[in-house]
Amino acid sequence: MKKALLVGSTAMAMLIGAQAAGAATAKRSSFGKLPDGTAVEMVTLTGSNGVSARIMTLGATLQALNAPDRNGKVADVTLGYDDVASYVTAPNYWGQTIGRYANRIAGGKFTLDGKAYQLTQNDKANSLHGGTVGFDKRVWRIVSVKDGPTASVTMALNSPNGDQGYPGALDVIVTYALDDKGALTIDFDAKSDAPTIVNLTNHVLFDMGGEGSTVGTMNHKLTIPASRYTPVNDALIPTGERRAVAGTVFDFTRGRIVGQDVRDGRDAQIVAGRGYDHNFVLDAGITKEPKLAARLEDPASGRVLEVLTTEPGVQFYSGNFLDGTLIGKKGHVYRMGDGIALEPQKFPDTPNQPAFGSARVEPGKPYHHRMVYRVSVAR
Repeated sequence: MKKALLVGSTAMAMLIGAQAAGAATAKRSSFGKLPDGTAVEMVTLTGSNGVSARIMTLGATLQALNAPDRNGKVADVTLGYDDVASYVTAPNYWGQTIGRYANRIAGGKFTLDGKAYQLTQNDKANSLHGGTVGFDKRVWRIVSVKDGPTASVTMALNSPNGDQGYPGALDVIVTYALDDKGALTIDFDAKSDAPTIVNLTNHVLFDMGGEGSTVGTMNHKLTIPASRYTPVNDALIPTGERRAVAGTVFDFTRGRIVGQDVRDGRDAQIVAGRGYDHNFVLDAGITKEPKLAARLEDPASGRVLEVLTTEPGVQFYSGNFLDGTLIGKKGHVYRMGDGIALEPQKFPDTPNQPAFGSARVEPGKPYHHRMVYRVSVAR
C-alpha cells in the first residue's frame, strides 16, 4: 500500500511538473520613454513550443512574433523597430492596434443619424487607420498580465468624444493571449456612450522567412478563401463592386505565389494599388467564431501563418509603399515587398457604402472582433 502511494505521489509530482513546464508565461518590462517622458512598457508572452510575442503599450503593438522553422531555428517574423524612439520619429504601421476605423474613409467624411462628420485627413483627402493621431500613436494602459495555459496581456484606451472627428466617447480593450500551440488570439472590445463607427484590427507586416530576409516575401504562397474582392479607384477607395476573382491575378482561393503577378501592369487594379492593396470578401462572411481568412507559407523555412477572424473581410497589402527609406530591426532596410499585411476588418469606407453592411456601435450594443495569428511549420 505504501509502495502504491509512493508511486502515486511521484506520478502526481511529475504531472504537476509537466503542467508547469507546459504553461505559457507573461513577463512585463520597460521599453523606454517617449520624448515627453511617458513610459512605454513591453509584455513578452512565451509558449512552450518556441513561439513568443512581444506587445508594446505604445499603440498596443505586436512588436515581435518569434516562431521556429522546420529545423527549429527561431526568428522574428514581423517588421518593426528595436527601440521606441524609432516608432515615434519614423512612424509606420508595424503591428499596431488600428482604430477608430481601420483602412480608408473617403474624404474623411461620413454621415450618422443625419449628421455629417469630418475626420482628420492623413491619406491625401482620405482618413486612413483612424486619422492623424490614431490608436496606433497612443500609449495604452496595462490592465492585467497573466501566466497560465494561455498567457495574456490586456490593455485599455479611452478615446474621447470628438477624437479625430469621431462622435462618442469610446472605451477600448485589447487582449493578446498566447497558448502553447502557437496561436496568438487578439480580442478587440469597445463600448461607446453615443452612436459612432468602429473598425479595429492589427496591422503587422510579416516575413515568414524571418524579418529582414534577403529575399523578402515575394516567394511566399498565399491562400485567401474569398471568391470576390472590392476593386478600388485611384484614391484606393472601393468602387462598391464586389468583383469575382476567378480568372484574375486576385484569385488566391487555391494558393498563389505573391510575386507571380504583383507587377502585372495589364491589370488596372494592380496599377492602382502599386501591387496588392485590396480588401477580399471572405466567403464565410461575419461569423461568431474565428474562421480562416488567409494562409501564408514561406516554402524555404516551412513557417506557416494562418490568420483567422470573425469579420467579413481581410485587406491584403503586399508592402508596395516600402521604399528603402525606413531602417528597421537589426539595421535592416525595408524595401518594396519585404513585408505582407493581412488585416481582418470590415470593408473600407463601409460608413459611406451601406451595401457593405454597418460599422455602427451605440450604447448597449458594444463592438467585438476576435482574430488569431496561428503559426506552425509545413513539413
